[in-house]
Amino acid sequence: MYDLVIRNGRTIRGERLEIAVTDGKISEVAAVVSGRGQKELTLAPGELLSAGWIDDHVHCFEEMDLYYDYPDAIGVEKGVTTVIDAGTTGAENVGRFYQLAKAAKTNVYALVNISKYGIVEQDELADLTKVQSQLVAEALKQYPDFIVGIKARMSRTVIGDNGIKPLLMAKEIQAANEKLPLMVHIGSNPPELADILAVMEKKDVLTHCFNGKPNGILDQQTDCIKDFAKDAYERGVIFDIGHGTDSFNFHVAEKALAAGIKCHSISTDIYIRNRQNGPVYDMATTLEKLHLVGYSWEEIINKITLAPAENFNLAKKGRLQPGMDADFTIFTIADGQKQLIDSNGNVRTTAEVIQPVKTIIGGRIYDNQL
Repeated sequence: MYDLVIRNGRTIRGERLEIAVTDGKISEVAAVVSGRGQKELTLAPGELLSAGWIDDHVHCFEEMDLYYDYPDAIGVEKGVTTVIDAGTTGAENVGRFYQLAKAAKTNVYALVNISKYGIVEQDELADLTKVQSQLVAEALKQYPDFIVGIKARMSRTVIGDNGIKPLLMAKEIQAANEKLPLMVHIGSNPPELADILAVMEKKDVLTHCFNGKPNGILDQQTDCIKDFAKDAYERGVIFDIGHGTDSFNFHVAEKALAAGIKCHSISTDIYIRNRQNGPVYDMATTLEKLHLVGYSWEEIINKITLAPAENFNLAKKGRLQPGMDADFTIFTIADGQKQLIDSNGNVRTTAEVIQPVKTIIGGRIYDNQL
């Protein structure tokens, strides 16, 4: 007998399936699972099933002051089974974060900031003595199942007078540690986005890809995507949303789409203030914005399941296949008017809303707040 069987499932593509779970793993995926489960969950008409949603850019180390939140408040309670904290902590405090994260229902991973204390202050890369490759290497060895990459924030308020140097140091750390995934935050200049993208390589993750700042991918004089941004996209730099308080603009996303540039992954950059006060609120609201821009629901679900799992080497997540972790999001998509606001105060109204109903993590079922 299985631990759990999910009945009457339907994917975003309309495929019918049932899933059996044993010991927190997917045991069987079939049109009909013949065996019984100690617990059986039958989806209601209109409910859809996907692999668990993954948010690969959050801030959820609760003991920080600038950017912090609580993993379950942005994870399991919002239909998200896995979160990746994007550089809140560095090598000196990631261990404390790990201890707290273990108590969460939500799966929690970390990108370790190349600055050893993380975002204790806004300008964590202004003092390059805080960037110590040996400390990063030691943290990776101590927490190999928790740290899934490194993070460098490359914008004016963070780097001081250091220009592109912090990113060059991040690339050196990456090269010395088995080509660990690297996420790079972009914002106001300096440094110039052209210089940042010139250093980034295939599979490096550019977060805040559709921000509305002059130093973003859109030339605000010509209203066209900058050629060097197109070149980076075409050579395999990963474009990640990283919505955040100040980093998603409807118009930029629409111009990028018209130019053939779609984000590879969708993330929120959520923390307590933009969760409670907006404009982020939760993952579902961010998904609605991308759908309004012109993305299909099918590709949206892919960009919060398979794509982030592959980008950050989460080998047991992101797919509905035997052997994978039993993480699922059950949700509905329905007609409904809702106002959406981007990071620059632009308001649009969507006619379709997506709502997580249940979150299943390691085979355990949690009801979401409706």
